[in-house]
Amino acid sequence: MTSLPLILTVFVACAVEAVEALTIVLASGVTREWRSTFQGMAAALVVLAVIVAVLGPTITLLPLTALRLVVGALLAIFGLQWLRKAILRATGYKALHDEASAYLREVTAAKQAAVSSRHGVTDWYAFTLSFKGVLLEGLEVVFIVLTFGANQHDLGAAVIGAAAAVVVVTVTGILVRAPLARVPENAMKFAVGIMLTSFGTFWGAEGAGVTWPGNDAALLFLVPAAAMVSLGYTALLRRTANAEPVPVTNPSREVTRP
Repeated sequence: MTSLPLILTVFVACAVEAVEALTIVLASGVTREWRSTFQGMAAALVVLAVIVAVLGPTITLLPLTALRLVVGALLAIFGLQWLRKAILRATGYKALHDEASAYLREVTAAKQAAVSSRHGVTDWYAFTLSFKGVLLEGLEVVFIVLTFGANQHDLGAAVIGAAAAVVVVTVTGILVRAPLARVPENAMKFAVGIMLTSFGTFWGAEGAGVTWPGNDAALLFLVPAAAMVSLGYTALLRRTANAEPVPVTNPSREVTRP
């Protein structure tokens, strides 16, 4: 397999996480204080660098068979979770994720929080908000890069995909200085869910001893198959929703049927 599919998969997956981190950082900086926000972001990046330095060499030393079995299972689980939420949002059973609304919620909370200084940080709330957002989203980026890169023996390509995603999202955020509300995030999560599920199935089966026909070329079947099944479920749920409309009283919760 060439490096391009790996780069594109990592790029899209990391772009989703970068958009969510950017929303939190912008809300903190615009509403509170940029200096404390940048300090929190820098502290989170330092923690992430330490995690990469520790886990990076370790994960590459694990037996490839065991690595693919464990990582494949985890990726399949994450991918199915992403697909489930994307399908529910696409069919109206779950409210679409709106970065503009998320931004406004963070801004409202930031405005209401009291200002306090600790450990040389002028605004502790801005520091912790930025630190938490960058660290949590960054951990997902690190997991994606290390697992994809280690399994494909091409950590460089995974790093390129992640770095490109972070740079594109960051530059766009600086230019518009607003949450990327126009990014089709649900469509991106749908695509990432398909890719994570496909790669997870592929690697997990290899780790369990399965030999795929055509080796890596089997992904050319797995990815379209996962997409067709997901789109089929989406169409089925849309038909059900249109036939039996269900009033949504709380859009933040999923609609359940008896």
